Amino acid sequence: MSSRSPGVKRRVLLAASLACLGSPAFGTDTIETAQPSTLVSDVHTFIVAEDGSLTEDDETTLRANTPAGVGEIAQRYIWFDKSTSTIDISDAYSLGSDGIKHIVAPDQIREVQEPRSAGAPTFEDSRLKAVVFPGVSTGSIVHLRFHKTQSKPVIAGQFDYFVEPSRGPVEEQRLIFDLPADKPLYADARGYVAVPPVTQGGRTRYEFDYSRAYYDRVEAGSVGYAQYGDRLMVSTFPDYRSFAASYRDGTVDPSANNPAVRTLAQSLTRDETDPRAQAATLYDWVRHNIRYVSLFLGQSPAIPHRAADILANRYGDCKDYVALYGALLAAVGIENEPALISLGSVYTLPSVPGYGGSAINHVITWMPGLAMYADSTALSIEFGYLPLADMDRPTLLVNDGTLSRTPATEPLSRTARLQIDVAPDGSAAFGDQVEDAGWSTGPERSNLLHATAERRKQIADTRLRATGLRGVATLAATDLDASNGPLTTTINGTLDSVVWTTGTTALPALTSLSGGIATQVENLLAERVRTQPFMCTGGAFDEVAQVTLPKTVRVTDVPANASFTNAFFDYSSRYVFDPATNLFQAERHFKANFGKQVCTPADFTAMQPVLKRIERDADAQIIVKAMEP
Repeated sequence: MSSRSPGVKRRVLLAASLACLGSPAFGTDTIETAQPSTLVSDVHTFIVAEDGSLTEDDETTLRANTPAGVGEIAQRYIWFDKSTSTIDISDAYSLGSDGIKHIVAPDQIREVQEPRSAGAPTFEDSRLKAVVFPGVSTGSIVHLRFHKTQSKPVIAGQFDYFVEPSRGPVEEQRLIFDLPADKPLYADARGYVAVPPVTQGGRTRYEFDYSRAYYDRVEAGSVGYAQYGDRLMVSTFPDYRSFAASYRDGTVDPSANNPAVRTLAQSLTRDETDPRAQAATLYDWVRHNIRYVSLFLGQSPAIPHRAADILANRYGDCKDYVALYGALLAAVGIENEPALISLGSVYTLPSVPGYGGSAINHVITWMPGLAMYADSTALSIEFGYLPLADMDRPTLLVNDGTLSRTPATEPLSRTARLQIDVAPDGSAAFGDQVEDAGWSTGPERSNLLHATAERRKQIADTRLRATGLRGVATLAATDLDASNGPLTTTINGTLDSVVWTTGTTALPALTSLSGGIATQVENLLAERVRTQPFMCTGGAFDEVAQVTLPKTVRVTDVPANASFTNAFFDYSSRYVFDPATNLFQAERHFKANFGKQVCTPADFTAMQPVLKRIERDADAQIIVKAMEP
């Protein structure tokens, strides 16, 4: 991912302004109920120059409420770019509950390499200033004040900032933005309270205050908190069109038509005439041959490296991937442009444009002639698909500054064939064959391709145990080196004590191992009640199973056939037992069609009754009784 993590999430690096927090001051919290740590106070002042460079003064105080909170506050990190920024720590100490003050010594402040640069020379200016506080215990506070100077703006002449809380109690936070009076600041605030701006001496001061004692828990499968909760986006850009222009201006690259770039594109596609096939070939080359180095979009100047340099270095971040892939496409005559996007679990953009962890944080490629997007940073995603983290969300097309949208859905299908042969001693041999097609195939293929033999064994064991059965399993797969198309995986093995040789056994009427219909329904029903928007992904699942039982047992009960349909689901099952051969057969068919990636609490209320009936059927059992000797 390429994103900036500013604001509170950024503050985890800078001054932990909204780390996972809590405070007994808000009530009668005991050590059992208190959050590990509390944000006591947090003041950030940004003074922005006409050219967009800035200085930042941060002063933060946190308290450890529990032993776990000690680890949260005892070491803080400040991110900076060594080539453009300086950090001056003016005050750093801890204060114990006994009143003893521990000053942070110079050797307790270290500068370390920012790990995401991964040794790439053109990214090595990214640093972390690590501040280690001494004498921290339960009840201690830590206090950090620093001054940061950033001589080069992320966007020339402009300023933007995004913040969202880390969902712990905040006693007091204040964000202050001081800008030239002729450079108005636009804001989209939810939960952050704006103070009327004050203009004096040719500058305008904007202030936003925040405090909150309690947050609802994040429900299983919920979208990102910033989509429905508190967050603040401020920007000097009046609209997305002007924001797109600023990115477009930075992508001008004289090396895009470099002979090495052009020759590579033409040699890779010399046997292809279809533009889609050419785009796929170039996409596969980029994702498999360029090493991804993540520097968050918006932490450093939003300008990609030159295409010729990216090709020579064989690494880059998301901006660089788009720049190189775009140059290769252009070399064979395929029109393309960058598309700015919010990658992750937030499916909306603020009304005010800017970079941020839950705002614009990534860039992908739009090919208008093919009417499709491509995210060449997604190593495991086959051409023609997008990662789920890119799906069903706004995009900002850079060339003309218009807002568009990625596809709401993608094809997904899964066909499973399970066979279990039970021996007279109750053990069994089994084989489970699954064919995946659609967007899920790429991640599954990549997962298995890079897995060692031992790791594949662990995957097989995990998928077996998820069914409630125990045994020994091995996994095999076809066409792991393919760039696209369906993938077939097979898990074979033996099972322990599937059927008891005496008495009665309730045998699960399985039609697949984990990942199938039962798993999909279980995930959707992870909450009894939903109050937050949640992620919902459609697909078609077809499963057939055959269980051969020994003559030493008889089946006394089999599930009844079922059929359930509503606006979202189409489900049917069929169960057949042949007493002459002691052969049990089951099949289940499930289609989920949401038409989107995000469902509402009202959607969940509508789908829940049918989901519960499907869940009950997917958990059905056959009753097997041992014959009398």
